Amino acid sequence: MRQIILDTETTGLDPTTGDRLVEIACIETINTVPSGENFHVYIDPQRDVPEEAFRVHGLSADFLRGKPLFENVAEEFLAFIGDATLVIHNAEFDMRFINSELKRCGRAPIPMDRVIDTLAMARRKHPGSPNSLDALCTRYRIDNSRRVKHGALLDAELLAEVYSELSGGRQSALVLASEIKVVHHVEAKVVRPRPQPLSLSISSEEENAHRSFIGKMGEKALWQKYNLAKAS
Repeated sequence: MRQIILDTETTGLDPTTGDRLVEIACIETINTVPSGENFHVYIDPQRDVPEEAFRVHGLSADFLRGKPLFENVAEEFLAFIGDATLVIHNAEFDMRFINSELKRCGRAPIPMDRVIDTLAMARRKHPGSPNSLDALCTRYRIDNSRRVKHGALLDAELLAEVYSELSGGRQSALVLASEIKVVHHVEAKVVRPRPQPLSLSISSEEENAHRSFIGKMGEKALWQKYNLAKAS
């Protein structure tokens, strides 16, 4: 399953009052494991960067001046995400900015039914606990020591690890597969059911000895009580 872990940085909190995107980072994952394919770009917001925003992400107007405009990277961004599900922490915030930028350049918005909000996931899984990205990194023992300031690419990398834990840990991605296909130059396992069950690996003598052992335990065995209840 292909998903895109996404994060952004902005000039402020509200695109309806003129705030703009300044950074987008996307990490492709296959079955919650990063594939190595990323999309990352700094964007010239064509406006100033308020001090409050600069203190958060450290991206100054001077640094961003001359970087690509969103309209110049929109096609590449949309091609990279394709039709994959987007995984975002506090998704409503990022999607408001992304869809505002898409609207500016005459493109269709991305519907929210394509988005998984890890903040909502964390609140369901850990009600009453802090569920910021930093708090979740601490909870799951993910090293976030490099996160001195917010940065879209680093935050997306950390979120990929957090999302894996929220989804059940790395073992949730361990699946049997009978076919390999290439998705965006990355080998991806296609999950298919086993057509026939595996044959027993024990000998007939071992099976008979096991049956004899169980027979000596009588009806006091817990699984015997379960079988009798099930039969009735």
